[in-house]
Amino acid sequence: QVQLVESGGGLVQPGGSLRLSCAASGIIFRLDEMGWYRQAPGKERELVARSSSGGATEYGVSAKGRFTISGDFAKNKVTLEMNSLEPEDTAVYYCYQDDYLRAMRYWGKGTLVTVSS
Repeated sequence: QVQLVESGGGLVQPGGSLRLSCAASGIIFRLDEMGWYRQAPGKERELVARSSSGGATEYGVSAKGRFTISGDFAKNKVTLEMNSLEPEDTAVYYCYQDDYLRAMRYWGKGTLVTVSS
C-alpha cells in the first residue's frame, strides 16, 4: 500500500520561508508526475506546483516567482521551497504522485502552513 507523508509545515511570519517535503512509502510501479495542491479555509483546492518525469514544471499563479518544486523521481520524493510567504498562503498543503499508465493518483494527508505575525 502506497502512503505519502508530508513534512515541513508550520507557523511562519510574513516574508519568511518554509520547505515542504513529501516522501512515498510502499511500491509505486511507475511515477510520471509529482506535485502539490493547497486548500485554504472556505476555498477550493488549487494547484501550487507540479513536476513531470520528463523535466517539465508548472506553477500556479500564486506560486510563480516565489515557490520552487524539486522532484526526485528515483526516490519518489518531492520538495517545495516557499519564499516570501504571505498570509494568503495559509492553507493545508497536499502532495500527490501520479502513475499515468494505471491512472492512479496517490495523496498525502496534508501539512498545515500558517503565515501570520
